[in-house]
Amino acid sequence: MREQMKKTDLSGGSVTRTLLQFALPMIAGNFLQQLYNIADTLIVGRVLGPDALAAVGSAYTLMTFLNSILIGMCMGGGALFSFYYGKNDLPAMRQRMRTAFLTAGLTAVLLSLFSMLFCDELLALLAVPSELRQLMREYVMIIFAGICFVFLYHYYAFVLRALGNSVVPLIFLGAASVLNIGLDCLFVITLGRGVKGAAEATLIAQILSGAGIAFYTWKKENHLRFPLTGMRVEKGVFKETAGFLVSASVQQSVMNFGILMIQGLVNSFGKIVMAAFAAAVKIDTLAYMPAQEFGNAFSLFVSQNFGADKKERIKKGFHSAVRVCMGFCLLISVIVFAAAGPLMRIFVKAGETEVIAVGVGYLRIEGACYCGIGLLFLLYGYFRGINRPRMSLWLTILSLGTRVILAYALAPVKQIGVYGIWSAIPVGWVLADGVGLAVRKRQEQKWRENDTDGNV
Repeated sequence: MREQMKKTDLSGGSVTRTLLQFALPMIAGNFLQQLYNIADTLIVGRVLGPDALAAVGSAYTLMTFLNSILIGMCMGGGALFSFYYGKNDLPAMRQRMRTAFLTAGLTAVLLSLFSMLFCDELLALLAVPSELRQLMREYVMIIFAGICFVFLYHYYAFVLRALGNSVVPLIFLGAASVLNIGLDCLFVITLGRGVKGAAEATLIAQILSGAGIAFYTWKKENHLRFPLTGMRVEKGVFKETAGFLVSASVQQSVMNFGILMIQGLVNSFGKIVMAAFAAAVKIDTLAYMPAQEFGNAFSLFVSQNFGADKKERIKKGFHSAVRVCMGFCLLISVIVFAAAGPLMRIFVKAGETEVIAVGVGYLRIEGACYCGIGLLFLLYGYFRGINRPRMSLWLTILSLGTRVILAYALAPVKQIGVYGIWSAIPVGWVLADGVGLAVRKRQEQKWRENDTDGNV
């Protein structure tokens, strides 16, 4: 069946080569996705100034949180689809695809309506300064309209990746990113539409990428089609699917809710820190993004092999993934730490010396610790892949809880200030890493015992 579909079989071949071949298009795709936001930040910061940059930066944090609810659901669905693909059970896979589509799709509609209705309350929760609130409102009210298309893209991207196809999602994101940048230049620079123009450019790109990949999958992968109506959802199927969707969604949203709480704390330090954080977070996110997407690819690798009952390959895959990920994270840490100033000046005018100085402080603290977040992404993927998504959630709660508690405890100390916020982040990573490695060791010990007893 897999040979007929011409999809990559993650359960066979060289572990390292298979992982890299599958992960690289996903990494490139996520890089292009970040260009959505980087294009807004770069053009807004350069053309419209620090106030607009601060408003759009805070909006980015809010949208990351809202989108993470849906992306997490799609990510959890992808792990489940990959598991049944590994078992070579396409009918069961289609049942879960339909259940996931209806559940996550309804969530997307409700989330979009909620965000528009309670926009002012959300901005108040973020403690956005009054002089920036209208700018941010103009931006997010347009972006909220694209939430359903964000869901559509990620749902079908994870469906295709579950089958081993990580190239097609890259193609659609590449086209959307080029369009987004071109429209940013047109709307903001040429037509002078301000932050509304930046939001409109992103919305159009999201519509085309979401609708495009959905149409492609429906036409080219007709063996995956499912009816939206007239088909009863079995209780067991719904329970299993909802379990994966909710666990992964809560994990992603908890992670980004913690960041949202940090954004509120950052906003309390005023416009300079807000603008610095807005630019530095873009650099930070782009720097560790390959490790994050490699962890997502690793999750699908683990899930497909878990479905095929190849636990020894999962163990080899983890060791290989750690070597690759740590090597990358060490390299990127050196680059970000050494080039923090020039990287900030990409987004902020050279004359904004205070903004640059605060951003450099953030990047040098975070940049020294990327191995911590890289390992944590692998652990998230590992536990999702072996059907233990709740463990990924607990690690996220531990990491983010530590970060938020320390940040709020240290930031009010006059001698520490915002550096307490920056320092709290890697502490949370390292603590969660230690717990995750201990639980993984115990899990694989159970596998060995079962193998010895002849139960597997």
